[in-house]
Amino acid sequence: MRIAMITETFPPEINGVAHTLHQMVKSMLERGHEVHLIRPRQGKADQGTLTPREGLHEQLTHGLPIPGYPGLHFGLPARGAIRKAWKDNPPDVVYVATEGLLGGSVLSAARSMGIPVISGFHTNFHRYSQYYGLGFMAPVISRFLRRFHHRTHCTLVPTDSLRDELQAQGFGTCRVLARGVDTRLFNPARRRTDLRAQWGLEENEPAVIYVGRLAAEKNLDLAVEAFRAMQARQPKARFILVGDGPAAAELREHHPDLILAGVHIGEDLAGYYASGDIFLFPSTSDTFGNVVLEAMASGLAVVSYDYAAGRQHLRHGESGMLARFDDAEHFKALAAELVAEPHTWKHLGIQARAEAETVDWRCEHDRLEALFLEYAQAK
Repeated sequence: MRIAMITETFPPEINGVAHTLHQMVKSMLERGHEVHLIRPRQGKADQGTLTPREGLHEQLTHGLPIPGYPGLHFGLPARGAIRKAWKDNPPDVVYVATEGLLGGSVLSAARSMGIPVISGFHTNFHRYSQYYGLGFMAPVISRFLRRFHHRTHCTLVPTDSLRDELQAQGFGTCRVLARGVDTRLFNPARRRTDLRAQWGLEENEPAVIYVGRLAAEKNLDLAVEAFRAMQARQPKARFILVGDGPAAAELREHHPDLILAGVHIGEDLAGYYASGDIFLFPSTSDTFGNVVLEAMASGLAVVSYDYAAGRQHLRHGESGMLARFDDAEHFKALAAELVAEPHTWKHLGIQARAEAETVDWRCEHDRLEALFLEYAQAK
């Protein structure tokens, strides 16, 4: 097949959407398909991020900077350029990962040419709005997203619960494509005593970990409050936040005892995960949360809401701790309870690792390939 994939974000950018799309592109190329990757140029220096290889064509389009996200650009409409690129060699199927101006123009071009389009629901933009004083815009954003996805043949979502939610809201046909995790990279064997020593921790003293963007929509205030509740039970606990973002400066100013480790990737990131004990995931806006699977694979006990990746992959009290959705007091209580019981957090980490070993990217990409083929043959 010839597959077109459209995304506003892609490595070296660090976020869940970029990581998921990179895995998709790599897998389809490995299976012998052609991939036409369309994305906005991220600044003048961006000349493409993928090593040239057979079957791959990377097309960079015009974009503008995203306020509050330094270095990131959103794509501008490119319908004419896309139609020109597809005139003599159109794709068999199109995957649109982001719903912005670029994605909308590609959707229009594909529909006018009779090419089937599959969309992905990767970001809860309507939920993000409440963290930036724009909660009144949530209904408008929801209507836009609903209309966008309803124009595609189907929308891929990462969990059963999100599928049911979006279909009930009128998003059209939604199908589940779960996420995977690299269990060779994210592995308890990468635990580093030298790193824990830098944090001032002995072996049985708890390292509480957060990995992700340091921004309001990640519900970081709750993460800090939960850690303070844990600290009251276990004063030697340390909180290590891996990542960067607009909230970093405020965290440094108001919480100087927290360890802000900055951005880490690859084996370095895997070492940070494995050197922890308990992982906090307080988000109520992520559509999934790849970091939850990475923490599980690294052998950490996860405290999460009963939502997204937590609901899909954790069993409360057996492989993780699941708080009632958006119940901050319950989340804090579970975190505080867990940190006081080293035996429990170690047991949960072992069970989480076992669960992560059953979640494989290859199986999900078998399903993705079958979906692409199904819609390509139906046109």
